[in-house]
Amino acid sequence: MFTSEKGVVEEWLSEFKTLPETSLPNYATNLKDKSSLVSSLYKVIQEPQSELLEPVCHQLFEFYRSGEEQLLRFTLQFLPELIWCYLAVSASRNVHSSGCIEALLLGVYNLEIVDKQGHSKVLSFTIPSLSKPSVYHEPSSIGSMALTESALSQHGLSKVVYSGPHPQREMLTAQNRFEVLTFLLLCYNAALTYMPSVSLQSLCQICSRIEGRCNSSDPSPYGQG
Repeated sequence: MFTSEKGVVEEWLSEFKTLPETSLPNYATNLKDKSSLVSSLYKVIQEPQSELLEPVCHQLFEFYRSGEEQLLRFTLQFLPELIWCYLAVSASRNVHSSGCIEALLLGVYNLEIVDKQGHSKVLSFTIPSLSKPSVYHEPSSIGSMALTESALSQHGLSKVVYSGPHPQREMLTAQNRFEVLTFLLLCYNAALTYMPSVSLQSLCQICSRIEGRCNSSDPSPYGQG
């Protein structure tokens, strides 16, 4: 990491600490235009041994729990990279290096599973009926399946999938890791239209890396490379 990039991150860390609460909305709006900062933060996240990683993770969490929508999305854009780095470091058994990333992921998860009143959220998803046309298909091209879906739709039946309530988590384990990370990606997906191109590119690269590891003979699917 270059000295100039380190300076950008350090300035960002100190600036927010002295920011008056009344200036928060304006600060949040301007933050998304700081491409050099975003680039530097990615480099910090990608270096598990960086001395800046812990304060960066702490500040990203402060952004997320501030309640300011723009700050929340600013943190959310790094989620795919954070998940990948957590998995990679965990696979290397370097628990110390992944500690602050794990704390950030858990913090976001525990904030998202409850509403503003502190009650557990239950998310619902309605699966679209194949009997109705969309930008992806025409009902007539699906054959007998369309007929079945049509019969269901005429009776007002539609399939609803529920997610939650989800329990609070104090640490990530082999048993709960998949559930927590899946839920976090669900939160990311809900804000996908607000994510900048660099974040979407990171998501695609990470999916490609994981797929490559799973299809290779590497015994550690989340190893670096």
